[in-house]
Amino acid sequence: MHRTTLAENAGMLFYFGAEQPRSFWMKNTLIPLDLIFVKLDGTIHHIHENAIPKDETPLPSQGNVGAVLEINGGLSKKLGIKPGDTIKHQFFNL
Repeated sequence: MHRTTLAENAGMLFYFGAEQPRSFWMKNTLIPLDLIFVKLDGTIHHIHENAIPKDETPLPSQGNVGAVLEINGGLSKKLGIKPGDTIKHQFFNL
């Protein structure tokens, strides 16, 4: 929240430890972000691209997820990240 920049190779990982429907909003977010909704096994379930800064519209996970990774808006498309891909991190059961 309240960030004016985010390095291209950086992100913010929100790990919840249990899968359930999640929803985020951009109320206090000042830059566009891609929200990558992730299952506990590290599989990308859904991506919401270019979330609109300061928008209070709920952005749902479209299913049960255990984490959300936020990266710069448009970066998932630029890097070819898509649902079904796998994220490797110590939090995920790979």
